[in-house]
Amino acid sequence: MPNLPGEILDYTVDLLHDDQTALKNCCLVSKSWIPRSRKHIFAHVRLDGKKRLQSWKKMFRDPSTSPANYTKTLYIRFFKAVTGVDVELGRCLHGFSRVVRLTIVGWGLTRSSGKQYTLAPLCGFSPVLKSLSVKSVALPFSRLFDLILSFPLLEDLTAIGCHNVPTDEGNGPDRLPTAAQPSSIPMTGSLRLSKEEGTRSIGRWLLSLPGGIHFQRLALTWNGEDDQSLAMALVKECSHTLQSLKVARHFHFDGASIGYPCPHQRPIFITS
Repeated sequence: MPNLPGEILDYTVDLLHDDQTALKNCCLVSKSWIPRSRKHIFAHVRLDGKKRLQSWKKMFRDPSTSPANYTKTLYIRFFKAVTGVDVELGRCLHGFSRVVRLTIVGWGLTRSSGKQYTLAPLCGFSPVLKSLSVKSVALPFSRLFDLILSFPLLEDLTAIGCHNVPTDEGNGPDRLPTAAQPSSIPMTGSLRLSKEEGTRSIGRWLLSLPGGIHFQRLALTWNGEDDQSLAMALVKECSHTLQSLKVARHFHFDGASIGYPCPHQRPIFITS
């Protein structure tokens, strides 16, 4: 068979970017096809619990040669306390240095064991990260702020269902992060804050950043008057860059939380 130029082979594999079966077959054709195929196979990685994390470590023992360097989107989810998971995750993340979008779900203090996770293994693991989403996280917010500040190129931030957990040292919900606050952090993409009371602390902390915030898109949900005032302050702070605004109220009815507005109070959608 004649040797085709590398550019033609790469272009051919790129056409199969959304066909996982075909990409895996490409890896069996030739060693020269593996790097380009892995670029698409491992573009999105999910680590759902300790078993998935251990499987990844067993399959790719050397982080420097693992396909983690092809990953652009990383999803990490831990709902149950697992002994030593912080250490294992820290070692595993060494290879994920090109992740642009990170989602963290179900991280924090668990009622069953009382074990409290730390976000330290995640801080700054990918210097090119631009999008961070945290959902159902229960931790001292000072640690969450440290995580946010560890990504110098961060543009998009999402916080949903987050709870502040005071530490033994008595850190309150508004305690400043231990890391030095930069004079300027991009924050030029989108901000989404929703529901839980603890999320107020995130909004207030963002307003206190010395470099200010410059979000172009805001999606805010509030529970009461305090949250409404905070939402207005965020809108005012971003008024010079704001292009899209979505605001809604989160209601409670007969003890049950309703995630959609009542008919007589519809959400505000403003786009320009």
